[in-house]
Amino acid sequence: MPTPRIIKKYANRRLYDTELSRYITFFDVRDLVMQGVEFKIVDSNSNEDLTRATLLQIMLEEESGGEPLFTAEMLAQIIRFYGGSVQGLFTRYLEESLSLFEQQQQAVQEALRGDPMETMADMAKRNMDLWSDMQRSLFRTMGLDPEKDK
Repeated sequence: MPTPRIIKKYANRRLYDTELSRYITFFDVRDLVMQGVEFKIVDSNSNEDLTRATLLQIMLEEESGGEPLFTAEMLAQIIRFYGGSVQGLFTRYLEESLSLFEQQQQAVQEALRGDPMETMADMAKRNMDLWSDMQRSLFRTMGLDPEKDK
């Protein structure tokens, strides 16, 4: 597994890309994300990992301009999960959902190159099967068995 690219954040809030040997902006970090580049943002003095905090700042900027991805109701629902007993499960559920969505988007791109109708029908069936499996797994993890309750 390749070593992630290191970006140092200095006290003056500037970001320094150690691979390019130059200062970069949040926009440049956003581009790295969009390109799928593995990176880690660390405090230049303490080496503390600041990746999450920086990505959250980028998301805040993205949400402030243009059309937001998250509605106020979605954000309120997410906040309700903090500190609750299912916070870890919710995190895993979101990660798997986003991964599944990304895979589906790649499949759509492939479908546009072949027979779109047949591919879309296959994808819809696979998608339903995957969602069902993921929900069953989530319910089992929570100690619920929807199949037994029928």
